[in-house]
Amino acid sequence: MAGRERCILVTGVSRYLGGRFAQLLTVQAEVDRVIGVDVVPPPHDIGGAEFVRADIRNPVIGKIIGQSEVDTVVHMNVIATPLSAGGRTSQKEINVIGTMQLLAACQKASSLRRLVVKSSAAVYGSSPRDPAMFTEDMGPKVLPRAGFGKDSVEVEGYVRGLSRRRPDVEITMLRFANIIGPKIRTALTDYFSMPVIPTPLGYDARFQLVHEDDALQGLLLATLGPDAGIVNVAGDGALSLRQAARMAGRPTVPVPTVVGGPVGQLTKRAGRADFSSDQVQFLSFGRGLDTTRMREVLGLEPEHTTRSAFLDFVAGSGRSPLAAAGSALEGISHAAGAVLSRALEQGGRT
Repeated sequence: MAGRERCILVTGVSRYLGGRFAQLLTVQAEVDRVIGVDVVPPPHDIGGAEFVRADIRNPVIGKIIGQSEVDTVVHMNVIATPLSAGGRTSQKEINVIGTMQLLAACQKASSLRRLVVKSSAAVYGSSPRDPAMFTEDMGPKVLPRAGFGKDSVEVEGYVRGLSRRRPDVEITMLRFANIIGPKIRTALTDYFSMPVIPTPLGYDARFQLVHEDDALQGLLLATLGPDAGIVNVAGDGALSLRQAARMAGRPTVPVPTVVGGPVGQLTKRAGRADFSSDQVQFLSFGRGLDTTRMREVLGLEPEHTTRSAFLDFVAGSGRSPLAAAGSALEGISHAAGAVLSRALEQGGRT
């Protein structure tokens, strides 16, 4: 793409990470123009990026790409939590229908040379049959059946379809481990910010994390560096659920994972964390990623390990971990009793 103007379109710029990435692109010498797209104006600074109010579910996105002669699209508008999307129905429409419409526009755009998709390690699912580490050429042992994980699988399927129809377009999909940091808000940061953390009884899942700054650096390399294909992105090392809870200074309450996923219900009830059934599976079984391609192909050397990324989140939360633990524990116990009673009652009828 040397010798021509670099015009990059970023979706989801009204969300924290999308906005920061658009801002980061505007200070890169090799980038001439950045267009940020979302349905609402960004509440944060996006630097010198031009904001265009548009819904990727609408065909107007094709006109924006065509008229601006966009050569690179960075798709960051795959939403992980139903609450932030306005409910599960809206979340699925944005993730799946929005991606289909965006890719249809990309297919028709003669100026397009590269597509970067912010995907997720959720495509691998979480089950007791999983390998210790997933490489990029492995599939899930048990396909995600609901929520963000299922959406991510569908999104990647549509992206592979585009790669067959437009072999001239370089496509990179970054499968991020859970992104964490002092400023980003996700289902996982909400979960570990709860005064008392409900955990699946009998499980102590191990997982990897990636710091928000390292995630942005990975996206930058995928956008401006060599074509990388599918790449796992995660910090070195791993944490267990109980280790992370201790590091966050939160007490835990073990909850049986019987019918209905009471852990997920409790996180929504007691702490207002937005956890779906596929994320409860993650809390039970965890997930490991092989990051060889991240270093050798993408060229990313994360500055933060999984542990240091989590500690940076804890330091940046600015909350007193144990201040409200006593009253919260009492409240969660009542909630747990009600949810478990219903779950056990349902289990007795099955």
